Amino acid sequence: MRIAIIAGETSGDLLGAGLIRSLRRRFPNLEVEGIGGPQMEAEGCVSYYPMKRLSVIGLFEAFGRLPELLPVRARIIKTLLEKPPAVFIGVDAPDFNLAIASRLRAAGIKTVHYVSPSVWAWRRYRIRKIVKALDLMLVLFPFEADFYRDQGLDVEFVGHPLAEVIAASPDQSTARAELDLPPAAEFVALLPGSRLSEVRHLGARMISTAEWLKVRRPAVRFVAPMATPEVRQHFERQLNDSPLGNDIQLIDGGARQVMAASDVVLLASGTASLEAMLLNRLMVVTYRTTRLSYAILRRVVGSNISYVGLPNLLAGRELVPELLQDKANAEHLGPAVLNFLQKPELAARVHDEFRRLGAQLKRDASERAAEAITRLIGATS
Repeated sequence: MRIAIIAGETSGDLLGAGLIRSLRRRFPNLEVEGIGGPQMEAEGCVSYYPMKRLSVIGLFEAFGRLPELLPVRARIIKTLLEKPPAVFIGVDAPDFNLAIASRLRAAGIKTVHYVSPSVWAWRRYRIRKIVKALDLMLVLFPFEADFYRDQGLDVEFVGHPLAEVIAASPDQSTARAELDLPPAAEFVALLPGSRLSEVRHLGARMISTAEWLKVRRPAVRFVAPMATPEVRQHFERQLNDSPLGNDIQLIDGGARQVMAASDVVLLASGTASLEAMLLNRLMVVTYRTTRLSYAILRRVVGSNISYVGLPNLLAGRELVPELLQDKANAEHLGPAVLNFLQKPELAARVHDEFRRLGAQLKRDASERAAEAITRLIGATS
């Protein structure tokens, strides 16, 4: 059996790789093509195009890439129409993948989208096009399944693969030993994002927050995982302007291990907040983009959504602080981190809630997703 699958960034690469493994257990001769990163390619996905070129951020940043991305998408559609796969699976990257799915489904090819776009939060007008483009939506969170059922789309809540993966992650003492960090020190992890554009907006602000904390809690130490060499190079330039100098230890990759080793994590909103929750690590969520992108985003979101951090969305209330845009600065971020360090009773309540939410997401997601796709294409395992 031959399938096509396209992922647009690191988190999608992880999801796609797990899905390919589960599908291959059902179909040992499975052929996979599309766009994927190193994890999907390791599972046998033949990529048409470098995945990192699909990863863009911000409404207007994306517009600048259209001359490059539109011809790529057109070539993919042409290739798949000429040689139809059993199913097309888009993993996240909805603006890119759903347009492909729409064309393919109109030609009679089964289409699946894995990871719901945030249509329940903003740009709700997209829902009609989504329903028309897809045969099946695979969602990671329970509140998403309820939304799509109300819209009449076939949907499967599969849970989140990270809930299984992170269950086997090292505990704090083991993670510190593996990273050669002092076992008894107090550590704050700084995660300014995996994209260079995120680090441009947040890196210096996280460094300033570390400076703020160091003045008030001199024994605290900092560790920052760097997603790519480009991210590290840019963050180091920002760090050159800081009096902390070598007080922030940089580690290449290993974001999950760094979070496991830390007491509190200061992170850019996104999948990292889910990872921190599943690791049961206290966190402060932040984000910043261009003023114009943010203004438009706030306008289209309106009152549809109250939170951006995944722990808060899952809980339906604020478990952890969210400090966005103009509040993404040391004067707001510093006190929020310090609050967790100084209040063990607050930390204990949040830890308990994280454990409860994590249990809801541990559903063997890759297997559930593979089973739903198998049913869709009318095949048997």
